[in-house]
Amino acid sequence: MTDAVHPLQPGLDAFYREHSSWLESWLRRRLGNAWDAADLSQETFLRVLLGPQGQALEALREPRAYLATVGKRLMLNHHRRRQLEQAYLDALATLPQELIPSPEQRWMLLQTLQALDELLDGLAGGVRRAFLWAQLEGLGYAQIAERLQVSERTVKRYMAQAYAHCLMADL
Repeated sequence: MTDAVHPLQPGLDAFYREHSSWLESWLRRRLGNAWDAADLSQETFLRVLLGPQGQALEALREPRAYLATVGKRLMLNHHRRRQLEQAYLDALATLPQELIPSPEQRWMLLQTLQALDELLDGLAGGVRRAFLWAQLEGLGYAQIAERLQVSERTVKRYMAQAYAHCLMADL
């Protein structure tokens, strides 16, 4: 059995060899952690390969600037996931022992929270908060309007935006 060669492999191989050490060092300086930097470096190259520039790596005028942009976005997502995980762990710490979920349940809940966070990424802060308060806390539009200090009509518009965003992400 022969290994199938991806049509981008020769260009990607040279691109990776030329820039991987630089990118990993760049990420390590920002993260202060070699393991996370290595993971994010690999994920950056994977995103580049699967993204629109994966077809024309040699056409990139500033490959390191492009890698830094993709890496920075992944780093921000990494920090957001860590903050979300810490908030979840802090909330668990306040629960009585008998209500603390099992490790498997905690993992599944954390994965769900991270998926929800990714799904809502890109929504304006007010839209995101309105949607989360309605879905997770069961607040009505009047209560959300009061919290956000906006009109109920604005909350309805926010909710429509959030639902449309979720529907489009599902496609």
